[in-house]
Amino acid sequence: MKIRFPFVLALVTLVLAGCGQKDSAPAVGGTAAAPAPASGPRVVEITAGVGDQMKYSLNTIEAKAGEQITVTLTNAGTLPKEVMGHNWVLLKAGSDAAGFSAAAAVAKDTDYIPPALKDQVIASIGTLGPRKSGEVTFTAPAAGEYPFLCSFPAHYAVGMKGTLIVK
Repeated sequence: MKIRFPFVLALVTLVLAGCGQKDSAPAVGGTAAAPAPASGPRVVEITAGVGDQMKYSLNTIEAKAGEQITVTLTNAGTLPKEVMGHNWVLLKAGSDAAGFSAAAAVAKDTDYIPPALKDQVIASIGTLGPRKSGEVTFTAPAAGEYPFLCSFPAHYAVGMKGTLIVK
């Protein structure tokens, strides 16, 4: 019995097409849902500054208490960091995100994390310039809602914020 080359080539192509696929949380509807547990931290990818706008690609992240999460933030903008930098700051439940943002506006020397409020920060990614990425890995805290925001001046005020919902 002779196996034809086109059939073998098609079979190999189908097998290889399934390899290397990246499993990531979708940003559909601005929410990253908590998938089934896997080895290592779950990666949540957030894009900021698409079209140099002050927006995150998602505004809700769902997680399970104790889950390891890596948030990767990419600044897709083109404007200089000094003009349109983006960061990601996760605050403790019950924190005043608006107050944190107001205090952060004058905290350029500490990367827009006000020293007097640093104890409210669970995790953060420093301010990124155009076409740069950063990440942070943390353990989801107890069940509750935790605000996150961009603390670069004026970004919170125009809606660059969201919520980590831990169940």
